[in-house]
Amino acid sequence: MTGVTFPPLMSGVAVQGPEDPFETACMRAALGCDAGLVVYNLGSDIVRAALVFAPEVPLQQAIAMLPLCGVGLQNALGALAPPEVAVHLEWSGGLRVNGAKCGRLQVAASTDDPSSVPDWLVVGLELPLWPASDETGDTPDETALYAEGCADVAADALLESWARHTLNWITRWEDEGTRPLHAEWRGLAQDMGEDIVFGDVKGSFLGVDEDFGMLLRTGDTTQMIPLTTLLESQR
Repeated sequence: MTGVTFPPLMSGVAVQGPEDPFETACMRAALGCDAGLVVYNLGSDIVRAALVFAPEVPLQQAIAMLPLCGVGLQNALGALAPPEVAVHLEWSGGLRVNGAKCGRLQVAASTDDPSSVPDWLVVGLELPLWPASDETGDTPDETALYAEGCADVAADALLESWARHTLNWITRWEDEGTRPLHAEWRGLAQDMGEDIVFGDVKGSFLGVDEDFGMLLRTGDTTQMIPLTTLLESQR
C-alpha cells in the first residue's frame, strides 16, 4: 500500500498497532491541531479513522457532522463497491452493510453544552474488513466488508474516497444548509418508521428534527432525543 492522498484542506497522520485513531485525534484536537486532520490506522482486518473539525456553530448544529460522515462513507462505498452492496446508517452511528451490522461511527467534542460552540469535534470510523471469527454463523447479524462482496475495495482507496465525499458534504452543508443532507440521510436511515429500542425506551422511530434529533413515539407521546446524547465522554 502506498501513502494515502487526501483532498485539499485535509491532511493525514497514520498510527500503527493498537493506537486508537479516535483517541489520538481527540488528543491532538485538544492540543490545537488544524481542522481537517485525519488520523488513521489501516489494519489487515479493520479500517479505523477519525476526522477533526473546528466548528463555527453551536454543538447542537455541529453534531450533524456525525450523520454527514456516515453519508460520506455510503457515497464512498457506492463509488467503490459492487452496485448490489447496500449501506444503511443507524441514527446512533452504527453502520449496516446488506442489512447486517458492520462497524460504527462515534463522536466526541470539547463540550457537551448544545448551545456552546465547541473548540473541536471529532468523528471516528471503524469498519471491519474481515469477520472477527471464522464462525460467522454464530453472529448472523454481524458482517464485514470483504464478506459482502467487496474484496476488491482497498483500505487506502476507501479512506481516500471517504475523505473526498465527506469534504464534499461539508461544503454543501456550509453552502446550502441541512436540507440536502437531510434528504440524503433519510434515504439511507436504518429502521425509520419501525419500532426500535434506544436505551431503556421502546418506541416508533418517526424520523429526525432539523438538528437530527431522534423523534421517538411511545404511545401517545413523541419525544425528541438530541443527537448530542451520543457524545463520547472525554476524560
